[in-house]
Parts: sequence; structure tokens; C-alpha cells
Amino acid sequence: MVDTVSKKTRSMIMSSIRSKNTRPEKKVRRLLWASGKRFRIHDVKVFGTPDISNKKRKIAIFVDGCFWHGCGKCYKQPKTNSEFWKNKIVRNKKRRHLVQAVLKKENYKVLEFWEHEIDQSPDKIVARISRAWG
Repeated sequence: MVDTVSKKTRSMIMSSIRSKNTRPEKKVRRLLWASGKRFRIHDVKVFGTPDISNKKRKIAIFVDGCFWHGCGKCYKQPKTNSEFWKNKIVRNKKRRHLVQAVLKKENYKVLEFWEHEIDQSPDKIVARISRAWG
């Protein structure tokens, strides 16, 4: 399979993809804030820099993009440069397992949500977070 765009165009497309403040992340944050929950976003003082966190309550929330984290339901292996992408997704998953282990050792409640879960039922996600929040 040959890419349909030039390398330069592909590079521009890939560089425009956000890693922070994504649409699903903003949706969860908006609902949490409206429910009275206060938090930090991308706090580098919390190991793994969670998308949303509260150090006092020891909660770390990650909003995972289905492509970037290899969602079992949504992920489709790219046909071009497939070995690179396979390795990339494996590294992302290993890094997330390490982050989870460290945060759990520090007594954090670690919550992870897939992009498609947030799109389908954001209210259920916020309810799960609220239960963990205490």
C-alpha cells in the first residue's frame, strides 16, 4: 500500500494532531467542572502527567485516544509503515502500565477512559469519576 500524500503533507497532518486538550478531554473536564469538581490538567508534579488530576484526593484520570493507545474496539493497524506503528502502540501501552503501577504505589486512584467511551456516554464517565472522587 502506497501513501496517497507526500511525506511533507503527511508530516504536516501528523504534526497537527493534538496530544493535550483534545475534544474528549475537554468534554470530561467541562462536565466535571460543572459538577463542582476541581482539578489540575496535565500536572507535571503527578507522575505520568495525567490529563486530569487532583493531588489532594489522589486521583489521576487519563483520556486515551483509540488510535494512539491501541483500543481493542476501534484500533486499525495502518497499512503504511505498519512496523513503526505496531512498535509505537506497544511502547505507548508499556508506558501506560508503568505509569499506572507507579501511581497505584503512591495510592492514587487511576481512571482511564477511551475516546469512544466518552463520545458514547460522557455522563456515565463523569458518574464513575464522581464515585471515585468520594
